Amino acid sequence: MPGIFRRLKQQEEQHLSSPRSLGPTRQAVRRFFKQPLGVIGLTVLTLEIIMAVLAPYVAPGSPTDQVLAEKLKPPSWEHPMGTDNLGRDVLSRVIYGARNTLGGSLLALLILTTMGVVVGSLAGFSGGLIDMILMRITDALLSFPYLVLALGLAAAFSPSLLTVVIAVSFTWWGHYARVIRGMVMSIREMVYIEASRAVGAGNIRIMRRHILPNVMAPILVLSSLDLGLIVLAVAALSYLGLGIQPPSPEWGMMLNESRLFMFMAPHIMIFPGLMIFVTVLAANLLGDALRDAFDPKQRTKGLV
Repeated sequence: MPGIFRRLKQQEEQHLSSPRSLGPTRQAVRRFFKQPLGVIGLTVLTLEIIMAVLAPYVAPGSPTDQVLAEKLKPPSWEHPMGTDNLGRDVLSRVIYGARNTLGGSLLALLILTTMGVVVGSLAGFSGGLIDMILMRITDALLSFPYLVLALGLAAAFSPSLLTVVIAVSFTWWGHYARVIRGMVMSIREMVYIEASRAVGAGNIRIMRRHILPNVMAPILVLSSLDLGLIVLAVAALSYLGLGIQPPSPEWGMMLNESRLFMFMAPHIMIFPGLMIFVTVLAANLLGDALRDAFDPKQRTKGLV
């Protein structure tokens, strides 16, 4: 008998320590950290955010100080990324530019995700007339090419980073509303939702306790996959002169300013372009890894 109890205890301990006994979120986290490319993408984005936040302490100098005697200097120990046509340190401008490009992209992503979740959840959960009105508005928005609509909105207001953020957010949230609506409509038909109603739970409690937690993982995956596109959109609008104005640095605007000197001093264009490339690549790697980690099909493949 003692041997039987000992074996049962060992089996219970093995089950509790098994990855399959973990919750879905912890399993997804374990799967994510087993994907090297996803970890690299997360690390690069984290380092860029830290660099942007600590820009005054990381940058070797001011991004706006002009030293005309040192203009168009190639990369050197004193200026690791060289200087631009006004003698400004390119490395300092790249570091401070991360605040505007990456910070504006993350702010736009937060705003459009919030708008999409609110509209999609309200439409999917309410149904009927509310659903029809909200989805027709969404369809009208999605019928326009997003970049053309963003250009129109940004051109209608004074150029600034806030204008670009608002333009990108307004033109992008419809995709999220569509996706969230479909998920909410599927979840609201589940048995546990009916059980919650049966015990007297109200709509707000059902939405807060049951529906929103179940759509958070897809929202996270969708947001990470779109981050790279939003960085490109913010940089593109700033390149066209609709974003933040000189002398404040921004990667897209730095590309525009370097056009006339691309053959004379190519480093002015290479480094901000390289930062955009690395950021978009890292965001795509992170998004792909999160999509695979939160895929329910992976739970049966022993990838934990």
